[in-house]
Amino acid sequence: MSLFKTVILPLRAIQGVFALLVLALSSYVAHWYNTTTVISSPSSINFLFFASLYSLLSILALEFLIPRFVAPKTAASNYIALGVELSNVLFWFAGFVGLAVFLSKLLFCRGSVCQSAQADVAFAAAAWLVWIGSGVIMVREVVKKGGLMSWKRKEPAAVEVPVTNKEEA
Repeated sequence: MSLFKTVILPLRAIQGVFALLVLALSSYVAHWYNTTTVISSPSSINFLFFASLYSLLSILALEFLIPRFVAPKTAASNYIALGVELSNVLFWFAGFVGLAVFLSKLLFCRGSVCQSAQADVAFAAAAWLVWIGSGVIMVREVVKKGGLMSWKRKEPAAVEVPVTNKEEA
């Protein structure tokens, strides 16, 4: 098994665990808002809920769908995988920063809901760091395989044109 697979598979497991933790915490906070208060749950909580679902679907796609069904071992699958990887980095960053800003603007924050929201920020930040790690590894693999950011230019193959003698025809 290559170094890439030995590092990526444990990272995917950690990403899945963090996504499930954030999903559970975001669900709890959103449920509390929807049942206890007269306002709906904050958009930052809803966004982290989306980010964790997107992350779980991304893990399935990166490990099972893209390698088997989307032109395996081609540049297209590298580009798709890199796009999914980097979109997760952006979603997790936006999610944990948005919730942290929301929590900092609250006049008071107590009880299990507030602690859950704070834990949600911490786990989302940790998930962001893990996605950055796998994103860096993915960029290295794509560059090494001559994909997305390859600076090597392939010279066009020389085409041999047969010379015909007009006098023989």
